[in-house]
Amino acid sequence: MLRVLKVTHRHSQPADDLAYWLSRPMAERIAAVETLRQQLLPPNESGDAEPRLQRVCRVAQRSRR
Repeated sequence: MLRVLKVTHRHSQPADDLAYWLSRPMAERIAAVETLRQQLLPPNESGDAEPRLQRVCRVAQRSRR
């Protein structure tokens, strides 16, 4: 199997992309951002918060001397 890499150059791509997204309604732009955000999250995470260590709070009574 031959591996082929094809390199193309489009100098106007960023301007074309910007013009496209500016022509779309705000709700569609937000939906596209949300789709990309969900693709980056691991499958089992909801994206609400990062997993952290559980906090433990204890009140200790000091002995009187």
